[in-house]
This record gives sequence, structure tokens and C-alpha cells, in this order.
Amino acid sequence: MIESLRKGPASGPNRARSAGTGGSHEGRRAEGISRSDSGSAGRDLGDQGVGDVRHRSATYRAPAQLGGAVAGGIKRQAGVIAGHEPCGVVAAVGAGVSEKEARVGERVMDHHYDGCGTCKHCRAGWTQMCLEGSVVYGSGGHGGHARYMKVPVSTLVPLPDALSFVTGAAISCGTGTAWGALRRLNLQGGETIAIFGQGPVGLSATQLAVVMGARVIAVDIAAERRKLAQEFGAHEVLDPAVGDVVAAIRDLTHGEGAHKTLEASSAPDARAAAVRAVRAWGTACFVGERGQVTLEVSPDLLRRQVTLVGSWTFSKQGQAECAEFVADQRVDVERLFTHRWRLEQAEEAYRLFDTQTTGKAVILPS
Repeated sequence: MIESLRKGPASGPNRARSAGTGGSHEGRRAEGISRSDSGSAGRDLGDQGVGDVRHRSATYRAPAQLGGAVAGGIKRQAGVIAGHEPCGVVAAVGAGVSEKEARVGERVMDHHYDGCGTCKHCRAGWTQMCLEGSVVYGSGGHGGHARYMKVPVSTLVPLPDALSFVTGAAISCGTGTAWGALRRLNLQGGETIAIFGQGPVGLSATQLAVVMGARVIAVDIAAERRKLAQEFGAHEVLDPAVGDVVAAIRDLTHGEGAHKTLEASSAPDARAAAVRAVRAWGTACFVGERGQVTLEVSPDLLRRQVTLVGSWTFSKQGQAECAEFVADQRVDVERLFTHRWRLEQAEEAYRLFDTQTTGKAVILPS
């Protein structure tokens, strides 16, 4: 089953250890091997000790460029296997893994971060905020673009039987990130939310917010994305390049502005508009990474009692809650995907992704 063994992070206290292709594993942080999807959907992912990574010979390692930047702007160590939205079926477990924690054949997603496991953030399920520093699988640690992937058992999240691996891959990052932002906003049914940017995260937020019973105003400069937002249930769509988008949102909300706004594009103008388009006592949330924004603090925030929050991905518990919601409400997350690729097409897929002209894509097992 294992065709190669690649050295990973050094073992330490409470870390599982493996040696050779058989391996011995100790401690509660031993891992199992699952059949995964990675950003991706459906191959064998694995978990057998944080020391070594076991995988089939068919893998994709995105080439590191100057400063470690690669396609899509992701920072990755040279030689690290790509793929950061993995899910699949457990194929093997380490000796320290109980059946209650993971069993062979179990369908799982992976909360694709590893931390110390003992700090307050790790214990709360926010491993990416580990006080000792975290590893992100697919960039700082080996990801899911391989036949097998090894992960700590603590990172596994059950995938409901009603959901496909493709849906699980989406929940493992983009859709889960949208869920986390909506929860951060405490969105309520009957409220109006303006969502700026209708890429994979923004469109996921539109889809989820509609199901939650909110009225959604979707904002994007691209006509094709506005059309998608309508198909996903947005009640109104606006082109910010045509007229004053803040005034347009107020016109649609009795002159007050939206109860909540969510900014997913990272564009400075969109960020400022998201704050200004929320009504007094409302809440604006930034979920798009990087970039800057310039605000007039008194009129934009203080004198309107506006709350501005940031949201970064989701906790392990949040990922499970998102999956349960999608399953219970029968949300058709697979509609988000415009492209499907096989592992051997990964280089072609990344090249196309880097043009920023596609929707969400998934890499399937070969």
C-alpha cells in the first residue's frame, strides 16, 4: 500500500513516531491514513505519526518560486506536496489511535492545520492560531495532492454520509470559511446582508446566507459572477463599477444600509464600501486575505456605532457544524465547482487557476 516514505517534521514529546515502511507509533497524536480529496476530492489520505509522510508515488509538488510564492499567491516550502482542502476515507491508523478516534473505512474531512495541541487555541479547535505556531498542510506541510496523506488523528472531522467528497473538499476551506464568517457576524433570518465579492468564498456565503433565511445583496464587478449569485439565490445583485454602491444598498434598505456586510474580495474600495454600507449599530466583516483599506474612523465607525470584525477560516468544530448544516439543509455545494481535474493534470490546473478566470476547481484521485 505504501510505495514511498518521505521525511517530515521531527518527532517530539507527544508526537507519534514512525520508522521504515512499517513504522511504530506512540502517543495520542498518532495518525491514520485516509483516502482523500484535495481541494481536491477523493484520494487516500493518511495519518501515522507526525514524523514521516507516507504517500503513493503519484504526487504533485508545486514548484517554489522566489520567496516561496507559488501559483495563487500561496507560500510553500520547496518540495512540499500541494493540496490544502483534503477529505477522503481512512485507509490505515497508527497504533496509538483508538477506534473511537478513527477507524479504517471512515469518511472524513481534514482540518488542515497542526499545532502544539495543548495551548488554549488548539484545545478550542483553532489549531491555525496555535501559540507555538501552526503547520498548514499543502504549504508548510505535505498536503492532499497525493494518493495518501498522513495527518494527526486530532485533525479529522467526520464527513456526513449524505455529502460527496467534492462537497467535503469545499467545506474543508472555501465554504467552511464562508460559514465561519457568517457565524462571526451572527447572521439571523430576516436580516439583510450585502456580500462584496462573489468568488468561491463570497458565492458560498451567498448560498449559505440564503438558506439561513437572510436577504442577500450580492456585489461583484464581473457580470458572470453576478449571474451566478442570482442562480444561488441572491435577492439583488449590484455592479460596484456602475454608480455609488453604498447609496444603492441604502436605497434597497429604506435608507438605512444592510444589517450585516461581508467583504470577500480584498479590494480596498470594496472593504471601505462594506463598512459604509452597513447601518448604524450594524456589523461588517472582512474575510478576504491581505491588502489594505482606508477609513474615516469617526463617520465610518464611531459615530454610527458600527462593529468591524475579521474572520479567518473556521475551527474544527465549526467545520463539523458546517458539514451538518449543508447535509441537513441539502445545500448543493457542488454547484460551486466549474472545473474538475485528475491528479496528473495538476500542473495544468494550477496554471489555469493562476489566471484568476475560473470558478472553484477540484482535483480528483487518478
